This record gives sequence, C-alpha cells and structure tokens, in this order.
Amino acid sequence: MHVLNSTKHIKVSMSADKIWTLKSIAKELGVSNATVSNAFNRPDQLSEKRRNEILASCKKLGYSGPNKAAQSLRKGKFNIAALVLPDSVEYMVTDPVASKFVKGVSSVLEKNHVNLLLFSGTSENINAVSDFVDGFICYGSPRNTELIEQLKTTSKKVVTADFDIARKASVSIDNEQAAFDIAKLAIHSDHDHIAILGLRLLDSNLTSRVYGAPDFDIHCSIAYQRLNGYKRAIAEAGAKLNTDRVWNIPESSHHFALIAAKEALTSTPRPNVFLCMSDLIALAVLQEINTMGLKIPEDISVVGFDGIDEALRSNPPLTTIHQNSEEKGIKAAELFINKATHAEQISYRVERGKSC
Repeated sequence: MHVLNSTKHIKVSMSADKIWTLKSIAKELGVSNATVSNAFNRPDQLSEKRRNEILASCKKLGYSGPNKAAQSLRKGKFNIAALVLPDSVEYMVTDPVASKFVKGVSSVLEKNHVNLLLFSGTSENINAVSDFVDGFICYGSPRNTELIEQLKTTSKKVVTADFDIARKASVSIDNEQAAFDIAKLAIHSDHDHIAILGLRLLDSNLTSRVYGAPDFDIHCSIAYQRLNGYKRAIAEAGAKLNTDRVWNIPESSHHFALIAAKEALTSTPRPNVFLCMSDLIALAVLQEINTMGLKIPEDISVVGFDGIDEALRSNPPLTTIHQNSEEKGIKAAELFINKATHAEQISYRVERGKSC
C-alpha cells in the first residue's frame, strides 16, 4: 500500500485486509493519533473538510473507529444491560409471559441507547459478563440459585422482577394476594377436593408431587408466594388440602403440565378444583378434562395465572389473574435506568372466564 499525505488531501490505495488500530491507522495516514480520534469522537476539533477526508480514508482502509470496548473499560460504562432469565434462553424465548416482559424492557432500554444481553438462568456465574455490562435486570428467580447470591453482592446495578434481594430495586405484583383472590373464586365448598399444580416448587427437572417444606428461600420464589395465597384461601373456606395433592411442574409448558394433569385427574378421589400457577398449565388441564368428557365448571373448576391471550380463547375461557408483563418489564427497565434502590408493586386484575 502507498499513502500520500498533504495538508490538503489524503489519498489511499487498497490493500489486503489488515487489522487496524488507532495508532497504526494514524501512522498510515500520516496524522496524529489525536487527529484520528477527534475525527470519530470530537468532530468540533476539526474542519468539516478535514474530518470527511480522514473518515473517507479510514473507510477505504476498513477502519471503523477507535476500539469501543477499550473506551468502555476506561469509562466504566458499556451501555449494556444483562437480562438474567429464570431458565435457559432457548426455553424462555418461547414463553409468552417472558416475551412480553422482554418487550417492555427493550422498549425502555432502546430509547436510552442501552443494549440488551440475554443471560441464561442456568449459567454458572455472572462474572462471565459482569465486567462488560452496566448491571443486571433479573426476571424471576434463576434456576441456578447460586446466581442469586452473586447478584446480592455484585457492585453493579441490579433490578429484580418477581422476587426481591436486599438493598436492590425490584418490581412485582402481590403474588400471594393474587393467588388468594383467584382461589377464592374456584373453591365453593369445604368438601371440595383441591389440586395445586405448582411451577418450580422444587429444584428439579421432573414433574412430581411435593411433600414437606420448600428447599430454598421462599422470598426468592413467586411459586411459594402463590402457594401461600392458595393455602390461605383453602383455610378460609374450611376446605382441606391433602398432602399428596400438590404437584411440581419444572417449567411452564404443555408437555410437563399434561403429565401432572393426567396423574391428578386419575387419582382418587378425583379433584374437582384445580389451582394452576400459570395459564399454560391450566390450559393443559382444560384439554385433558375435555378429552375425558367431563364438564367445566360443573364437574371440575380450573383457574390459571398470568392472563395470556390463549387463555381467552380456550374452551371454556379461563378464569385467571391478569398481570401486565410488558408493564412490569417497562418498570424494571425504568428502575435500572434511574439507578433506583427501592421496590415497587404493579397492579393485577382478575379475568373472569367460564372455567369456575
């Protein structure tokens, strides 16, 4: 390559690909490092003509500007927020509730020129990305509970959604009260046989029955907050929850929910009330009840939780708790941008269908 440099013009000829640095491109163009840096970052320091000449020459040589990563490291600001998901990225991108939350988060971050990095809740350590992000928005308790302890102690900004950790900002609905409200609609008698289809009540990848106390911090688990709400409604109605009538479903999916639904519906005595911790779980129960030729709600009442669009189109339409996941995402991102350190609750509503 041969480069001619004068005070008036910069001329370049093309060459084989080369990895350029600020120092090497300045030397190639015959100008100072500061001149090249100013052309990209401080245009007011150069005449428009001079700046355009340098930028055009850099473009021809394949140099796109000073290393942004190095600049970010020096400034300690990356304009990147890591969104810690409760489960794997592959699973979460198919979940309708999570998708709405991500939509809300991204709408705020984009307006503030902050990029979003999806981080799996099954990862081993937040240190894998901690040095390259401005902080973390954590949606739900991550499957790897060690991440929770790391989020408690990191010096980076942290906002949690649907669970709380000390000294950090958080956003949620009142899950216990919402579960109480929806269960009260489903339970009609102290003689009702009740089944609870829970979501991630155990640290397990299997659908199974739940016996005994939780094996992790209930404050970090919306599932146990909802379970407490259900139990409070059952007690108030004078009904009884048998010890073998609570199921753990490892993820909110039709496949795992159907396993629990089939088992519950063939147990004796058969439950006539199903309290489901997500709409996707409830929809699987409705399907199996219909397949068995039973009537809803005459034979069996079913309620869900979340308020997804599919719940309104089910047969019959599902009675559920509607939580605005997109609004929750917006609020979480606003707390992140504003460097907040307090907790906020957003409202929910009961969506009355015809399933109870």
